[in-house]
Amino acid sequence: MIPEKHNLLWVSTGSLEKSLDSATWLDTSKELCHSGWQVTLIVVGTANPQSFHEVEILSIPRPEIYLLRQLIFHVRVFAFILKRVDTFDAILFHSMSAPWLLPLRIVRLLRNHQLPALVMDTRTLEMSHEGKEGWKDRLRRQFHLFVEKLTNNWADGRLAITQRMADAVGIPQEKLWGVWPSGVDQKLFYPALVARKWPLKGEAIQLIYIGVLNYERNLMKLCQAVEKANSEGMSFKLSLVGKGTEQTDLESFASQTNGRIQVLPPVQHSQVPDVLAQAHIGVLPFPDEEKFQVSSPIKLFEYMAAGLPILATRIVCHTDVIGDGSFAFWAEQSDEASLLSALHLIVDNSDRLSEMGYQSALASQDWTWSESARKLKTALENGLKKLTNGSSQ
Repeated sequence: MIPEKHNLLWVSTGSLEKSLDSATWLDTSKELCHSGWQVTLIVVGTANPQSFHEVEILSIPRPEIYLLRQLIFHVRVFAFILKRVDTFDAILFHSMSAPWLLPLRIVRLLRNHQLPALVMDTRTLEMSHEGKEGWKDRLRRQFHLFVEKLTNNWADGRLAITQRMADAVGIPQEKLWGVWPSGVDQKLFYPALVARKWPLKGEAIQLIYIGVLNYERNLMKLCQAVEKANSEGMSFKLSLVGKGTEQTDLESFASQTNGRIQVLPPVQHSQVPDVLAQAHIGVLPFPDEEKFQVSSPIKLFEYMAAGLPILATRIVCHTDVIGDGSFAFWAEQSDEASLLSALHLIVDNSDRLSEMGYQSALASQDWTWSESARKLKTALENGLKKLTNGSSQ
């Protein structure tokens, strides 16, 4: 007898075209479908309904009006759910959607039914850079604190990117259905490894950072270290790909470097491998702060799958993945001096970059979206079993 498929509705407030981490929901949804689930993915957009490897994708318009945009988007999502509420076993959402979707418990109560289960997934910790917090940042941080308390009381289950994240936001053990880290599609990034041309003696070593260009990412210290290394006779180029709160400052700094540092606009996720193919080292200069300690940085896995050696600060979200891997250059701290020391190590080992890139790609096999989806699937199925057996709150 073929078991009945579970049906998941996954609500994201991101856009497939604009979000650098769209693989988190797109690739995981694909893998869930391959493992026997039915998945409907809601995203922000205006495209007609489409499918991606059995995943049903619905784009719902959202006007870009501050504060009102989330209200309008979620009213539309809520209306969609009400029409099909009987078809879903679980609704998976993130903190921005919690206040708008948790009232579905009232709908369930009126129907005298336990499903669909309401499950919130926490993948980021809201923190602002010291001295750079504006009123919008303060409002956003207070909102997320409110959501954490609200969800612990009203959601059926919680998921988190790591156990450290679950501990940091105070998820009660009885509510925690499971943890599942970021991952990577190795097939998508393998062509970058094949296409890469490693630097010849005397040629510049190309560093790459792809992600949010926010103050707390420590990117200015990285830029300063690169320029210091070049002033000492080394030869590095750095590309920063993305946008964020520090973008203007970074562009101003880059404009004085005669092209050695470039700030480039975000690219669609499908184009990231092409960007990484032009680089020699993937860089993650994050400071040793809680926001990063609890994370599972998707770009680390993508750098690895693309066959890039890694320059990273020695913090737990990096060491938990790389361990004793021979493909990393460590900055012991996040200051300019430590990053500069790591750049010296790169120059001293420039003849090993190709070998290190191969080791990096090999290590990425342990961090695929297939493995992440397996953990998510197990968490959802065990949580649903507890809920339907009446043991969940």
